[in-house]
Amino acid sequence: MAKYNDAKCRICRREGAKLFLKGDRCFTDKCAQDRRPYAPGQHGRARKKLSEYALMLREKQKVRRMYGVLEKQFRGYFYSSDMAKGVTGENLLKTLERRLDNVVYRMGFANSRAQARQLVRHGIFTLNGHKVDIPSLQVKVGDVIVVNEKNRKIPVIADAQGAIARRGCPVWLEVDGAAFKGIVKALPQRDDIQTPINESFIVELYSK
Repeated sequence: MAKYNDAKCRICRREGAKLFLKGDRCFTDKCAQDRRPYAPGQHGRARKKLSEYALMLREKQKVRRMYGVLEKQFRGYFYSSDMAKGVTGENLLKTLERRLDNVVYRMGFANSRAQARQLVRHGIFTLNGHKVDIPSLQVKVGDVIVVNEKNRKIPVIADAQGAIARRGCPVWLEVDGAAFKGIVKALPQRDDIQTPINESFIVELYSK
């Protein structure tokens, strides 16, 4: 599988928005996007007027990189969202939010989506009492996610729980930190996604 090995802060600077790829560091004054709010590279400071196509492409890349999804999988999410009832763009974002690795991150069991993906792959969590290791699994209302008892002393999980107070937990999730348990109370709604995203640009891009 393809893997990005360069500095993650360069991605945020390239997209011109905080994607929270470095976890709690993004909330400190060390955040590269706050310190250098321009694109990386020799010509990063140059003012360039983006074309209509470039604006749509950048929006798609921003969302794809934020959730850590490769192009082929992201395109598959779009087509399934397009065939489902409702608004295509909102369906796409809701599908990405329902990924297990994203839910683990939102619940505060990991500092970033990349870290959540790694923890899920290592079988750290159970879903409704069954061990799971598929980060892309779609959660449903009523699903219960629990950290295995033998893994509850992992330092990264303790650090992440300390950081959840700074970024907050979505209203569609319920977390019991003492029991290392989270419950999916409802399906995510568009208003629950605070990161500025113009999903209509993504729909227009794939509709060309």
